[in-house]
Amino acid sequence: MSIKPLITALLLGLSATMLGNACAAPVQHKPAKASKAAAHKKKTAKKKAPAVDYEGEFVNFGDWKEVSSFLDDVAARNHWDRAELNTLIAQVRFVDSAVQLIKPAPPGKPKNWQAYSKLFIEPVRINAGLKFWAENSAALERAENLYGVPAEVIVGIIGVETVYGRNTGRFRVLDALTTLAFAYPEAPARTERMAFFRRELEAALQFARKNNLDPLSLRGSFAGAIGMPQFMPNSVMKFAVDFDGDGQIDLLNSPTDAIGSVAAFLVAHGWQRELNGAMVYPATVAPHLQWERMLNQGLVASYSWNELKAAGVNTDTMPPEITKYGLVDLQNGAEPTEYWLANGNFFAITQYNRSYFYAMSVLELGRAIKQLR
Repeated sequence: MSIKPLITALLLGLSATMLGNACAAPVQHKPAKASKAAAHKKKTAKKKAPAVDYEGEFVNFGDWKEVSSFLDDVAARNHWDRAELNTLIAQVRFVDSAVQLIKPAPPGKPKNWQAYSKLFIEPVRINAGLKFWAENSAALERAENLYGVPAEVIVGIIGVETVYGRNTGRFRVLDALTTLAFAYPEAPARTERMAFFRRELEAALQFARKNNLDPLSLRGSFAGAIGMPQFMPNSVMKFAVDFDGDGQIDLLNSPTDAIGSVAAFLVAHGWQRELNGAMVYPATVAPHLQWERMLNQGLVASYSWNELKAAGVNTDTMPPEITKYGLVDLQNGAEPTEYWLANGNFFAITQYNRSYFYAMSVLELGRAIKQLR
């Protein structure tokens, strides 16, 4: 299976990692049990684990001092047999392609929203999204009612992430996570990134143990993200839900679990049901540049409409005055930058992937699919 769309998106600035922020998970109401027939259909239709599409290099990770210390801590924290971890780590492979793919895009390449959006707002994803929505309309409606997240947002995220399960990744998760946890490429935040991947590696082991899975059977992206919604292992542990009620969480084979889990993640990261209506408004900015101080103020809606207007920001459509907004700039290379007002729910989507381009692609893909239904 090709991961070229993901590679291209990475080179244009798409961050592949999802953040397991320490946010409280939403209250989740257990859905009704799936019928025996539906459960049987799901189990018999399960996809086989994708074949690995790289040649992993054998290295004795167990002899690496940092790996050994990490495994000592993991065994102690989880009350696991250290000898079992030794046996497991001996089967893990170093994956140079994961190292190469995680590297940031070369400096100097200008961001281009229009070029980026064409990767995702295109016929293949739109047609696949129409089919996905039609086949999963009941689950999408239930998620919208329970969590307050519109169906088009959920459909947009799963479409951008994996084209509705077509591109879930062909890396062994343990290979990718171990490689990045202990051999991350040179970068300004290398220490922090390795710490992140070590936490994800431990979470992957916990997830496999909890669900009685062979850890080496887990497949995902080059960064270790899993399933249709591309959850990192910590996010699987914290936010994924058994939305089809069959007693297990399966983000690879169950669209219903993927739908509920995306909605649960967004609510845990700031989604507000009461912010209905438009999430973004096209804006113009005054030439005096007083509004520039409102850019890059974090992934949060901080300003009132009156504050933005006083700084020289304007819109053709009057947004609700009681709502807070952030000023979003979508750069277009040599072409003029687009400016948008975005409310808190837009920024909740950026917690799924810390990119304005990503969040706007989700909205536009979901909107395009909804309009064609």
